[in-house]
Amino acid sequence: MKGEKGEEKGPHPAYADPIYRIIRLAASTRKPLSVFPETKLEEAITHMLTNDFSQLPVMTSERDIKGIITWASIGSRLAMGKNCSVAREFMEQHHEIRSDASLISAIGIIAEHQYVLVRGHDQKIAGIVTASDLSLQFQQLSEPFLLLGEIESHLRQVISQRFTPTELMSAKNPTDSKREVTSVADLTYGEYQRLLENPERWDKLNITVDRKTCMEKFENVRRIRNDVMHFDPDGIPEKDLQAIREFARFLQRVQIIDVINV
Repeated sequence: MKGEKGEEKGPHPAYADPIYRIIRLAASTRKPLSVFPETKLEEAITHMLTNDFSQLPVMTSERDIKGIITWASIGSRLAMGKNCSVAREFMEQHHEIRSDASLISAIGIIAEHQYVLVRGHDQKIAGIVTASDLSLQFQQLSEPFLLLGEIESHLRQVISQRFTPTELMSAKNPTDSKREVTSVADLTYGEYQRLLENPERWDKLNITVDRKTCMEKFENVRRIRNDVMHFDPDGIPEKDLQAIREFARFLQRVQIIDVINV
C-alpha cells in the first residue's frame, strides 16, 4: 500500500507482529517489588500483606534473582518447625520467561505456579505476571465474543418463536440465492436486522419498544461485531464494550418478560 507521496507503507504497528506476546500485558513491564536474601521475614511478610502480594522475588540486583517467597513457601517451613528468619531461608526456585515469549507459552507456567517473572531484552527482571493478571486479560479478550454470542442466542430464541420458515426465508440476502433457510439458525446477524426492520414483522414481537430506536441499537451492535471479528489486537473501545453489554441486558429482560407471558 502506498501513501500520498507514493512511498511504501508497512502494516500498522499493532499488526506488525501477529503473536500475542506477554509483554503486551501491563504487569509484564511493571518493575516488581523485591527483597534481599538477608531481609528479615517480618519485613517480607509486611510487604506482601500491605501490597496484597502472593509472591515476592528475592534479588540482589535488577538482573540477579535468587528465588521467590510465596505464602506456601513460608507456611510449609513454619509448619515443619524450621528455624528460619531471613528471606533466603523461605525462598524457592523462581520461574521466568522472556518478554518476547507468547502469552500462550506462559499460560502453563502461570497455571502451575500462579505467577511468572518476565525478563526483558536488557536481562533485567521487567515484571511479574500473576494468575490474577492472566484472568483479567482473558476476560478483556473474551468478553466481547461471549456477549455477542449471547446476543445472537437471544435473538434466535425470540425470532424462532414468532416467524414461520417462509418469513425467515424472505429475510435472506437476495444475492445469496443458493443458500437454504429452514430455521433461524440459518440467518446471519444482518438478516435478523432485515427481518425486523419490516414494521409488520416487528409488531409480531409484541413488545412495547420503539422499532426505530431499537434498530439503531441493532446497527451499532452489527458495527461492533464486525470490529470484534477482525481481531483488532487492541480490542474494542470501552464505549463499544458497554454498548454490547447494555444490548445483551436488554435482550435478557425481553426474554424474561417473554417467558412470563407465555
